[in-house]
Amino acid sequence: MTVFYGCSDNNEKIAVNKTGETLIERVLAPEGYEWIVEDSGSFGEFLQNTNLKKDGSPILDYNQKSIRNQSEHIAILDYDIGNKDLQQCADAIIRLRAEYLFEKERFDEISFHFTNGDSFSWNDYKNGIRPKLLSPSKVSFEQVASKNDSYESFRKYLDVVFMYAGTISLNNETKKVTNNSEIKTGDFLVTPGSPGHAVIVVGRAINKNGDIVYLLAEGYTPAQSIHVLTNPYNSKINPWYTLDVAKKSTITARYLFRKTNIRTFKN
Repeated sequence: MTVFYGCSDNNEKIAVNKTGETLIERVLAPEGYEWIVEDSGSFGEFLQNTNLKKDGSPILDYNQKSIRNQSEHIAILDYDIGNKDLQQCADAIIRLRAEYLFEKERFDEISFHFTNGDSFSWNDYKNGIRPKLLSPSKVSFEQVASKNDSYESFRKYLDVVFMYAGTISLNNETKKVTNNSEIKTGDFLVTPGSPGHAVIVVGRAINKNGDIVYLLAEGYTPAQSIHVLTNPYNSKINPWYTLDVAKKSTITARYLFRKTNIRTFKN
């Protein structure tokens, strides 16, 4: 294994396997820790085995231009951004969850709520149903297209969801994690609001004492590459984080969660 030491914004070295193609292959666990291998077929396994862009790839926005801040990420997940300012923070989490369900052919479970409370499923979209905005808080659904269940159609469905969903709807359609022992890969921190923010757990590592640390990934505004964060606040475990449901606030590289609100998908 080729170990490469990338530098964070404060010049601390972060050990990674430069040639690793997935998260579990690329990002090394902190000293004294080892990766937790998630259950076969789980959302967690899907995330830790997510393909990555080439090491050193920059964060790009939806115009395919490098964003200004390139100092607080350690890896880029290999997903397109789209060409509109849609796939932001909550949308990145929706994207990952939807991609997992699509890959596992769990099509009936692909459904997300809009901020106004309406839900919109992949099954409806692929059968030609589309939302029509009647007012800022009211949407109707109309049959306007023929059936198309291709991946290209699925990707267009996600853009529709991104347009109408956000941190508020993502918070409302998930349940709160109330015990540290229940935090798993695929759970996320969210501040619901306009603006709000959300980051997702994409990996876990454990030491012999049972202490667990977490890798966090995010999308951001404007819509940009889904990226794995560094941890500029703890050099001993950088880029990993500790999480505590009882902690009043949680700070990440690019955002302060003034309330530690960790959520999980209900299914």
